[in-house]
Amino acid sequence: MYRRMGEGRPYLKPGFLMKSVIGPLMVWAGRYPVLTVEGRTSGKPRSVPIGEPIELDGQRYLISARGQTNWILNLRSAGCGTLRHRGVSESYRAVDVEGEERDRAIAAYRALVGKAVEPAFAKLPDPADHPTFRLEDVSVVSGPRGAGA
Repeated sequence: MYRRMGEGRPYLKPGFLMKSVIGPLMVWAGRYPVLTVEGRTSGKPRSVPIGEPIELDGQRYLISARGQTNWILNLRSAGCGTLRHRGVSESYRAVDVEGEERDRAIAAYRALVGKAVEPAFAKLPDPADHPTFRLEDVSVVSGPRGAGA
């Protein structure tokens, strides 16, 4: 674990296998949602596999188990992005949430995902260390074989 310079919040760095092998394979295979956000310094699109957004009380949330990852910093900077999963791309605006809304979303996320994220939450037990975004204005922009088929 280490802290990003100037950010103040911890970040759990992924291991070599996740970063160099598993992550790229997940993007290539399309088995997991891929988040694409404009890079905060380059302005170029950056894509990363992430966990499925969770639904809670009719809202969708993205949660970072690893803390202040690059996708978090890029999403905060851009304020919007796309999620592509199973041939469907969705545009959205991401609203950073805190307090009770964040805590409820994290509790639902942990209950849904379970053992896969518990090591990260054991290392980063403070809910404030897990950036959480509510997805708003979601619209389908493309899909497989004419969306709806």
